[in-house]
Amino acid sequence: MAILGIGADIVQTPRILALIQRIGPQKLARRILSEVELGHWDASRSGYDIRPSDAQFLAVRWAMKEAAYKAVYPTFRPTWKDLTYYPLGAMAPGSKPSLFFKYQPALALHCSVSHDGDYVFATVVAEK
Repeated sequence: MAILGIGADIVQTPRILALIQRIGPQKLARRILSEVELGHWDASRSGYDIRPSDAQFLAVRWAMKEAAYKAVYPTFRPTWKDLTYYPLGAMAPGSKPSLFFKYQPALALHCSVSHDGDYVFATVVAEK
């Protein structure tokens, strides 16, 4: 396999929180999350209150998808909803974080995300 590209992105969580407060958590979630991620989003929330964990949930996916776009562009041009992120342990106990491109399932997207304080940092290596 050959490396198609490498992408990185950093997101300031308070920026996402401000966006949530301005347009609403559900509207932002529907705009950037895939169908699978929307299911995870709905399961993680309770009530209508906006919590810091909501901003972090969306910030991680925002950073991951931006990094993935940078890794695959210009060969591919995925939309927000074409990419699905599974966090640590979501696929199986002890599994690494995973990222999948809906229309390019053979494309291997190796990903890593870190968050500390107000920042989320994501990297993606695309391999084909």
